Amino acid sequence: MAAEVGRPADRLDGVVWRNRALTLFDRVAVPVAVCDVYGLVLVANPAMAAECGTAPGRLRGREVLELFRPQEEAQVERIAEALRLRHRSRYRVSVRWRAPGGRERYGELTADPVSEAVGETPSLLVMLRPDGEREARPAEPSRVSAVEGRVLALLARGASTVQAARDLGLTRDGVTYHLRRLSARWSAANRTELVARAYALGVLAPGVWPPEPAE
Repeated sequence: MAAEVGRPADRLDGVVWRNRALTLFDRVAVPVAVCDVYGLVLVANPAMAAECGTAPGRLRGREVLELFRPQEEAQVERIAEALRLRHRSRYRVSVRWRAPGGRERYGELTADPVSEAVGETPSLLVMLRPDGEREARPAEPSRVSAVEGRVLALLARGASTVQAARDLGLTRDGVTYHLRRLSARWSAANRTELVARAYALGVLAPGVWPPEPAE
């Protein structure tokens, strides 16, 4: 009976500590966000939002690696695979992003997997450490990584996500990740438009079958 009486108080204590943690999260000067395992922002503090020139609520549902672009795609692929295997290391990614004043800034994202129970799919506590800034350069939409070029070539051949994953030695989620980033970069509404943009930008070699990335 005593345990029953104590439960409401325990719940109240939990709420109090959660509210204190959120208050600290908002006040800390370091740019911080909590993301799901796929990198979608769940909550961000004002310092993180300020780096993007927006309000914290407007970052919810955005992809953290679209906001802060990796400088090395290989880093991201290794981290994504480690997270799928539920490794609990600290991960670092060198990134760049457009500051509110129009300058290009550089820094490092640190991601720590966190969860309340063993075996539970973790969330990611993401912190940003800015290094410096440079004048913004014009976007180069035709530049893709070697892996992105191979994904596009397989897509142009009519390969499914599963087939592309098997041919490239990636997971299905890994292929989907690259397609989502390319679609966002080129504002492509579907896979047909994505392939058309790849040919228009010279990413895929014209007049070649089966399709291959351009040199």
